[in-house]
Amino acid sequence: MTTLETKRVLLRPWYERDAETLFRYASDPDVGPRAGWPPHKNVEESLEIIRTLFHNDTTWAIELKKTGEAIGAIGYGPSCECNLPARTNEPLIGYWIAKPYWNQGICTEALRLMLNHIHTTTDIPSLISGHFIDNPASGRVMEKCGFIATGDTCIDENQYLGKDIPIRVLRLEFVKP
Repeated sequence: MTTLETKRVLLRPWYERDAETLFRYASDPDVGPRAGWPPHKNVEESLEIIRTLFHNDTTWAIELKKTGEAIGAIGYGPSCECNLPARTNEPLIGYWIAKPYWNQGICTEALRLMLNHIHTTTDIPSLISGHFIDNPASGRVMEKCGFIATGDTCIDENQYLGKDIPIRVLRLEFVKP
């Protein structure tokens, strides 16, 4: 897996040793539901997420270099079984960051880093994403990185709390030279 970095952030694979840290941040009831998943119940669940969901070449731990700690996740992949109006083979991007690190520009920095990697190493022409309308901060992160609202909203009952909160859809079109 490719490791990517800026001055503050390292995007790296998830390791089993990250399970306790992942649980500490992913069990926060203010974190997961904003991203569409329930808070983690125990360290064993967090370890299983690392071994399965996070175990691929396009999902990274967001490590704060200053502390060496995984403080969030970011990645892209198939558009999943969600109701976003993805084009054929258009990957979905997703991310989350631990609450103590909100509003510090870390997620925007990590997303820009991942998008640059995708743009320079793949032939992917566009990406899709969305955020629950009650989480506008996530939308601002995407917009700072070039995503544009499509004008679509959807309800996604496959997402945790999805039947209750509309999702605002955004897309990024890569311009290839």
